[in-house]
Amino acid sequence: MRIALTGATGTVGGQVARLLAPRYDLSCLTRSPERAAARLPGPGLAVEADLDDVPSLTRALAGADALLAVTFDPLRDTHDEHLLTAARRAGVRHVVKVSALAVADPRAQDAITRWQRACEERVRASGLSWTLLRPRAFMSNCLDWTRSVREEGVVRTLHGSSANSCVDPRDVAAAAARALTSPGCAGRAYALTGPAPLSARQQAAQLAEVLGRPVRHEELTEAEALARWRARYPDALAAALLESADRQARGAKSAVDHGVREAIGREPGTFRAWARRHGAAFRTPTPPGGSRRPGARPRPAGPARR
Repeated sequence: MRIALTGATGTVGGQVARLLAPRYDLSCLTRSPERAAARLPGPGLAVEADLDDVPSLTRALAGADALLAVTFDPLRDTHDEHLLTAARRAGVRHVVKVSALAVADPRAQDAITRWQRACEERVRASGLSWTLLRPRAFMSNCLDWTRSVREEGVVRTLHGSSANSCVDPRDVAAAAARALTSPGCAGRAYALTGPAPLSARQQAAQLAEVLGRPVRHEELTEAEALARWRARYPDALAAALLESADRQARGAKSAVDHGVREAIGREPGTFRAWARRHGAAFRTPTPPGGSRRPGARPRPAGPARR
């Protein structure tokens, strides 16, 4: 069985590649095979393809039986269309689409959720066998806090007391790996959440327990949060993130679903377990040659990798 992956150097796709590489023939589609090769779990996995170029996608998908579809840009709605067109031309039989759980909430009408709904509709109308994965927010989003936790012991968010049933990306990757290789997942949509809703304040408290030092939460105003998002994303996406945060504040993202158990046969991982695995990212490195002097300020850390 040959499996093609998009997003194979990303949060979920990279873990899917590591899960499947020992047992399956993988092709990891990327615009830059040379750069991607170092992040893949073996040699010869990177295949050049561009989501803006259907012929390159068709060549890269030739001979593939199943495809993991991970796309990233809500402002470009052609990528999924190109990928599905190429999949049909190449003879791919099954596609697993990573979407978002917000699509199931009719009250969610922000630009990102509307884009995800349109992507799902394209998959259903493609004529291919399909599986939809709908994760809640990834626990790994907290890696955005690494610098402030390292340097200040602070987590800053908007609506810090609002809850989200965030999911471990490792569980999403396991669900994707099973959906790519098991015909029993065809035609199903899995709502993937963690085992309990957590607020940013609760996540900060659990990080403090794992790290063995205080981590406090500081509330951002809407203006501060929007300014931070605008510094990273186009205005349309920053506005969508603000709308999404407001919906979370009204309780829209706190429900727990059983999709992880249905997809992979075990309970979802907890945030505390995720934090233990990634604790090193939040710790200030000890200087070479010994421990830091009592009272000495930590040296600035580099930007967090997501």
